[in-house]
Amino acid sequence: MPNSNGSPQNVPGKIRARPFYLPLSLPLRQALSALFYASLTRWKGFSRWTLKKASRTMRIAAGAVGMGCIGFPNHPVWEMTTACNLNCQHCHTSGGSPSLGELDTEEARKMLREIASIDIFRMIVFTGGEPLVRPDIYELCEYSASLNLPVVIATNGTLVTPESARRLRDCGVLCLAFSLDGADAEVHNRIRGDKRAFQRAIQGIENWKALGMPVQVNITAMKENLQDISTILQLADDYDASIALLYQLIPVGRGQAIKEHSLSVEENRKLIETLYQAQEELGFIAEPVGAPQCWPFLLERGKNSPLKRFLGRSLFKGCTAGRGLCYIKPEGDVWPCPFLPLTAGNVREKTLDRIWDEGEVFALLRDRGNLKGECSRCRYRESCGGCRGRAYAQSGDFLEEDPYCFLEKN
Repeated sequence: MPNSNGSPQNVPGKIRARPFYLPLSLPLRQALSALFYASLTRWKGFSRWTLKKASRTMRIAAGAVGMGCIGFPNHPVWEMTTACNLNCQHCHTSGGSPSLGELDTEEARKMLREIASIDIFRMIVFTGGEPLVRPDIYELCEYSASLNLPVVIATNGTLVTPESARRLRDCGVLCLAFSLDGADAEVHNRIRGDKRAFQRAIQGIENWKALGMPVQVNITAMKENLQDISTILQLADDYDASIALLYQLIPVGRGQAIKEHSLSVEENRKLIETLYQAQEELGFIAEPVGAPQCWPFLLERGKNSPLKRFLGRSLFKGCTAGRGLCYIKPEGDVWPCPFLPLTAGNVREKTLDRIWDEGEVFALLRDRGNLKGECSRCRYRESCGGCRGRAYAQSGDFLEEDPYCFLEKN
């Protein structure tokens, strides 16, 4: 039987994650989230998305109980390696060479079994660095699929050849999330540090799409490309993306060296306004990351009503750091978020379900009564909560107010 946080007390027999459609309340909740989101954003392409992409997107968001930062809660993300073939300006992992002491194949298989045994986790994201440089990537994708854990891989796309795309599909990978930081080669390549990055990423998208597989696009917004966001979103639509995550530059890792490129308070507002203007015409769901103010922003649009307020509290989760997101580093440390470098435990020393249930930093984040400053007093505390990564980067206190929130400056 699972405990109150969804972790099993024991898992007899073969370990397999529960299907995303059980209980039926999960897919119904996902459908309601999408419908509510569509009504608030005045999304004209909702019917097109529903007919063509909704069922696949629900599988990608397996187990989601609402909408929030980094897409949805609940889900685990494993940073497989810091090794990477690019040298991106904003990389939160400072990717390039592999870290010392990264989990080996058998340790990774053990961790995946632990993830599959936690009831609320119904999928897994592999990220990096660049996951496709890890030698055992196909083996671990196959093993995850054998545990009934659908795999989503966040990739820079440059290594997605026709051959690797077919192999990933055959290993059970459900979706590839491609990074695009510019609508053309000039901007993207400058940010990514490789003059061939854009062309190879676009080719990777085409190779994956040719197999009939769903495409996700990840964008990191900063001063350098803020004016291009609408065009990048349109490019993602041209490639028939199912979902896009619009990250903000948060100054961690290599991003600390370009922290002056982070968006200001007013640019944060502009980004969200730009996103929701674009959303009306897009054929996919686009959600911000590192900007939980987007959910209150949507709730403030148009007429208010008791039903609207109820659905907002029920379906919008805001910052999911430690409250739905579980981020596992290459050496096994478990963080609440890729932008919040605080360790709740290590999977080499303690099982993941114990870390998830007992980690002190997770407990503090799950009670928004612990927030400080304007975030503690905000009427949207539960549906937003402020970006904990930005608060930590600015003040050194992950419970402090979000320094780039514009809600109280209206």
